[in-house]
Amino acid sequence: MEPTVSVGILSAPSIDIVLMGSYNVAGTAVTGPQTISVTPDGNLSWQGSVFTEPLVFTPAEGCVFEIKDVVIGVNFHWERRENQRFSGAAKFIVENGQVTVINVLPVEDYLKSVISSEMSANASLELLKAHAVISRSWLLAQIVKNHRITDSGELYSACTETEEERIKWYDREDHVNFDVCADDHCQRYQGVTRQTTPKVAEAIDATRGVVLWFDGELCDARFSKCCGGVFEEFENCWEPKHYTYLRARLDNPDEENFPDLRREDTACKWIEGRPDAFCNTADPAILSQVLNNYDQETKDFYRWEVHYTQEQISELVRERSGIDFGRIIDLQPLERGTSGRLVRLRFVGTKRTMVIGKELEIRRTLSKSHLYSSAFTVERHDIGADGVPAAFTLRGAGWGHGVGLCQIGAAVMGARGYSYQQILNHYFPSAELKDYYK
Repeated sequence: MEPTVSVGILSAPSIDIVLMGSYNVAGTAVTGPQTISVTPDGNLSWQGSVFTEPLVFTPAEGCVFEIKDVVIGVNFHWERRENQRFSGAAKFIVENGQVTVINVLPVEDYLKSVISSEMSANASLELLKAHAVISRSWLLAQIVKNHRITDSGELYSACTETEEERIKWYDREDHVNFDVCADDHCQRYQGVTRQTTPKVAEAIDATRGVVLWFDGELCDARFSKCCGGVFEEFENCWEPKHYTYLRARLDNPDEENFPDLRREDTACKWIEGRPDAFCNTADPAILSQVLNNYDQETKDFYRWEVHYTQEQISELVRERSGIDFGRIIDLQPLERGTSGRLVRLRFVGTKRTMVIGKELEIRRTLSKSHLYSSAFTVERHDIGADGVPAAFTLRGAGWGHGVGLCQIGAAVMGARGYSYQQILNHYFPSAELKDYYK
């Protein structure tokens, strides 16, 4: 039986929902089009009535609702707001004094939007099939994982911090009242705003209920835009757990022939070169399959460069970390993962020294949004007599965490005629395909 998924769309002091058809709410029939405002007021209030339970708008078949000013690309360089429409039910709850709207709908309907939101709906059919399988696998694995943790009362911590070290990762800790969010933190989901094409529908239908499976469990099938040439391993980005099917490989047909990028000298040479890989492409026809219009605002992703003056980097690190390091003297790599991504980086300042990890926390600390990846080298310029450099240059590789499927690499594979099964075997070795439901 096909499960449903609850997706957190937006939290705000009040939310306007535009009903575009017939809905039932708290036993009352409501017919659109009409706009309804939902506010917290201690509990949920709507049209003069206060509800102590979640407020759910259940649609008649084929009806949609619209939410205005949904934030997409949260904290990324292309963050913006847009009006979005959704099928399924709208559920409102109160969280931290604000209203949160949650979309509840069948998994397969959710996937049609995800595939069209994560990449162009005009991508090759085999790429769309591969992405349908991994998006379904990841989603269902998260639901199972979240329910297990919630039901068992297991304590989950994604951060350890001392005076000398802050190690943090970002996974399920923000989502205790719904399964997944609608933004890049989980999977991009933009409802029916991203028009599903016949090709996307074909890819979803052709793989209906199919998941990646390993050792009796759903695979936690991660993906990112560009691995940079070699895949990263799960434990270097999230909790310290190794998955056999998420292991280091070279992103080209010679999969096992790659250098040990955990070594600093080897990683630096790799990052500052342009080795052959599926994801090393500038073909606009292929990139347009994976990158939506706002993603294409990023021109360099396989190899990139960022320059900061002393004033810029010191202010940036202070603002993003909440720690006053003084003037930044050095950024010292301490540990790298299998793709060359930094897992632990020492920040040395005139007032304080501290180690920061894992990869996303490093990226957040060194950018107003998110640095493209944590696979970078550090060059200091014009070091003064006091040991303080005038500027820093970061040269990097890849876009995102680099674990699992590399979307740009997979797009190249699809364009070269690889089947979706071959694409999945490349990025998730040892995993098998399984019918999870019909």
